[in-house]
Amino acid sequence: MPTRSEIDHLSTGSAGAGGVLSRRALNRALLERQGLLRRWRLPALEGVERLVGLQGQAPNPPYVGLWTRLDGFRPEDLGGAITDRVAVRAPLMRATIHLVTARDCLALRPTVQPVLERTFAGTAFRRDLMGAELPAILAAGRELLAERPRTGAELGASLRERWPDRDPRSLTQAITFLVPLVQVPPRGVWGAGGRATWTTVEAWLGREVETDAAPDEMILRYLAAFGPATVADVQAWSGLTRLREVMERLRPALLPFRDERGRQLFDLPDAPRPDAETPAPPRFLPEFDNAILAHADRARIIADDDRRAIATKNGMVPGTLLVDGFVAGTWTIARAREGIATLTITPFAPIPADEQTAVTEEAIRLLAFAAADAAGHDVRFSRSG
Repeated sequence: MPTRSEIDHLSTGSAGAGGVLSRRALNRALLERQGLLRRWRLPALEGVERLVGLQGQAPNPPYVGLWTRLDGFRPEDLGGAITDRVAVRAPLMRATIHLVTARDCLALRPTVQPVLERTFAGTAFRRDLMGAELPAILAAGRELLAERPRTGAELGASLRERWPDRDPRSLTQAITFLVPLVQVPPRGVWGAGGRATWTTVEAWLGREVETDAAPDEMILRYLAAFGPATVADVQAWSGLTRLREVMERLRPALLPFRDERGRQLFDLPDAPRPDAETPAPPRFLPEFDNAILAHADRARIIADDDRRAIATKNGMVPGTLLVDGFVAGTWTIARAREGIATLTITPFAPIPADEQTAVTEEAIRLLAFAAADAAGHDVRFSRSG
């Protein structure tokens, strides 16, 4: 398995340092680094590390995210890794659940700890615990979860026995934000299901999280997977703040560029920057995919009007369809009583005729993966918006 900083798969692009990168050029760079121009021939765990994890508050999206990027990916490749404790689901970047390798969980957690602390500090749960002995609550929660995995309700009920005047959900949230935890299987295993059940990182992996909280390596890995990028982009992906000083420290190892609006971009010298007119095949991205979420300015993959169209009040991000490299609509899979699985595509605008065949073929391949047990498969295009 490659080291976390491995970037030897990257190749130098043609743009010169200090040049202007167009929206399409940024799009093609992102697609290449995400395995969306051409599928990677990699083991599942190497793909997870190359992507610096996959957002995964819902159990199945990481599987679809790897299927769309890895040639020959099978659900058991990831499900087995979760069961074997070499991949985990844990709160990390942006204080959201990510599917990462075990070693990335240990390395990334100290770096993003301030994000989780800041997020918790702004919640009603923290306000409910004002005046309480927070260190004692955290120690008690850690001890309970190290003893055995527990659901949030079980943890809250146990903690309330000691703090009866506090809301059990607030007690639970303090632990899930501030103590390094993982969700244990069967949740997160394809086809298995299960309630969110937690234990400590140390209890599950047999190792403590690392002590180095410096974000330097994480930023370099972000650029390898999502660059070229602005400081604001790095902050949007990670949830960290005040990274400009860090980026300045890294500047001697980076190449500078500008986007069409004149904003400073940073990139790795040997990262791929394909020609802006490189053909891009249709791809289906799952809900919450980081290719859509990992930049402050997401115009490199989704137009601002379309981004607003898929925004929901509760923060859900639907599955999206890429056509010519950009988000062109959303998709869902539903099963009828007859056992037919139907993939419905809702485009933002009519899909060009010369693209529809390729989109349909890719949709059929996705159904064969995501609904392999269905009695039949169907692809439909709903009326465009």
